Formats: sequence, C-alpha cells, structure tokens
Amino acid sequence: MKNITLIIPAKKEKESLPQVLDELKEFNYEIMIVLHPTDDETINSIKDYKVQIIKQDNFGYGDALITGIKKTNTEFFCIFNADGSFKPSEIEIMRKKIDDENHDIIFGSRYTKNGKSDDDTFVTLLGNYIFSLLGRLFFKLGISDILYTFVLGKTNKVKNISLSSKDFCFCVELPIKAKKRGLSISEISCHERARIAGEKKVNAFRDGSLILFKMIRLFFSNKH
Repeated sequence: MKNITLIIPAKKEKESLPQVLDELKEFNYEIMIVLHPTDDETINSIKDYKVQIIKQDNFGYGDALITGIKKTNTEFFCIFNADGSFKPSEIEIMRKKIDDENHDIIFGSRYTKNGKSDDDTFVTLLGNYIFSLLGRLFFKLGISDILYTFVLGKTNKVKNISLSSKDFCFCVELPIKAKKRGLSISEISCHERARIAGEKKVNAFRDGSLILFKMIRLFFSNKH
C-alpha cells in the first residue's frame, strides 16, 4: 500500500530494528525511520535496507513522531514501533475501519475484549488505566488505551493539529487535541508482542508525572 507511510521512531534499536524491517518486507508500505544523527549503531544496522532515514534536529520520542508526520507525503501515516512489539497485520484492520466508518484516526488498544499484551507490567497497566479513564472523563475520548501509540491516521488531518510534545507526552497530546479539533477517532483490538531486545524507554514514574501535568494543561487550554 503505497498510500501509507510507517513512521518508526528508533532510539538504540540496532538489534530489533533490522528484524522489524525484515518482517515488513512482505507488506507494501513506505517506511520512514526517524532517529537522532548521533545514533550511529542503529543507522549502521539498517544501511542495507531500502528505507527513508530522517534525522532529528532535536531529541525525544514525540519530536521524532512530529518530525515524521511533517515529512510524510502519503494519504495515511502509521506510527510503528522499532522494538518488534507491533503486529504489521493489524495495520490493514485499522485502514479498513477508517474506510468503512469514515474515521480520521484509529488507535490500537490492548485492553479491549480481544486485545492483549505480552509486555505489560502491573505498573504500566495501572498507569494506563488511570490515564485512559482521565481521558474519558475530562476529554470524552472513546479510547481505552491512551498510552499505546500504535496509530493510523489521515496525514493531512493530523498535520493541521498543533502538536508540540517532544517526549512521551505525545501519547496523550495526539488524541486529546484530535478530539478538541473535532476529528473522528476510534480504536481496534491489538496484540502487543514482547519486545525483541532491550528495555522500555519509558520511566513509569517520571514520564507518568509528565503525562499527568500535560493532561492538566490540555484540560485548561483551548489550543488545538
């Protein structure tokens, strides 16, 4: 599908990213890898793959995604992890839901009836439940897994959102600002696989605090 670009933020993923790209070879997607130019090991690990490599001017997970979205030229973009936890086969399910129900953004969820995770911990499960509940109560978000950034969306619609989070606060900023802007959002059930290598880049308590403060600021802000 040449009208979908996978935006893959990669930070120190030299072991897992080549395996992810090997799995994606059977699919017809444009692939954009976004990372910092100092990450030589990851860059060298994919030098033989036909992918677009975008180098960040700044640091951060959110910065990588915002950079990727701005540089996407296809009709749709999909945020896709470099650690092997996302299943490529679920992208087509997201796309079909957008087409069938005329949504603007589809979010993956591990916590719907048929969703599951092989990588969740009690702390991340509890934190996600709390933040997803806050999203429903204060922003009327109809998604059950607000911190899971397996996302497929219409590129032009999302480019018009003033996204600014350079860190993991991007996870909540995207759905909240999309909702404020009147975009149609929905979700599908997903299976999060165990990551191939390395540890989670998220610090549950530090990043959780930042995300909470971000949601508070977004609640009192009219910007979208």
